[in-house]
Amino acid sequence: MKVDAFIRFSDEEGEIHHGAVSQEQLRSGLEGRGLSINTLSGTPFEGFQIDSQRKTVSKVLCPLESTPLIICIGLNYKTHAEEGKNPIPEYPVVFTKPADALAGPYDTIPVHVDCQSLLDYEGELTVVIGRDAKNVTESEALSYVLGYTCGNDVSARNFQKPRASGGQFCYAKSFDAFAPIGPAVVLAHTVADPQTLQLFTNLNCEVRQQTCTDDMIWTVAQIIEHLSRGTTLRKGTVIMTGTPSGVGCFMQPLGVINDGDVVEVGIEGFGRLANRYSFED
Repeated sequence: MKVDAFIRFSDEEGEIHHGAVSQEQLRSGLEGRGLSINTLSGTPFEGFQIDSQRKTVSKVLCPLESTPLIICIGLNYKTHAEEGKNPIPEYPVVFTKPADALAGPYDTIPVHVDCQSLLDYEGELTVVIGRDAKNVTESEALSYVLGYTCGNDVSARNFQKPRASGGQFCYAKSFDAFAPIGPAVVLAHTVADPQTLQLFTNLNCEVRQQTCTDDMIWTVAQIIEHLSRGTTLRKGTVIMTGTPSGVGCFMQPLGVINDGDVVEVGIEGFGRLANRYSFED
């Protein structure tokens, strides 16, 4: 049996496994405990086999144990560029997050006191690179994709303002746990076209972002081609492909994240992540 999507989870004894999940299970939600699933042997990058043993899920973890790098694309939706009155640049806007920004789909996100004044969400289609890629052409780019998942490019907008950032996005978005992804990685063979996916972001159950990925300025394949130009994308690299319109900092009044708020990011057929934000003293 072929694996279509996988999660990483701890069981009732505290042991960590990979497990196979179906699209029906992803649609039903994985937040609750008690789901019994088949474990997987092997690794995401070398291949999985479905085991005969089943385990009960105690906690759904980040689907990747680690990543060499998180690469993010800015201004990649036409409607988002329009809401910010930003011209479309000649090439994708690229910035990075460190590996420690990675977080799980249901983790509580700690927010440093200096990031609390203008904290924002950015729901994004997120790509996981499955094998090392360099100088990849657009036509072959998707063959380097392990799979896709939901992601939130959490942003401390106060550090993104030009007077604080010098026009660089990285610092404002690089705090620990500012890149939650999951709940599952949906393997690439199940996604016929990553440019036809429905994505949404909710803040405390209120819809804030809702779009199809056909509004992306640069497709997933074009992004991989651009990022791999003279540069090796290592397997396990996470690429956040940009956010649509509806971010909190452009709302009147501001619609940013407050202490205790829950942000959900979902993609049709992929499930959703749901993170609560805890402001530190």
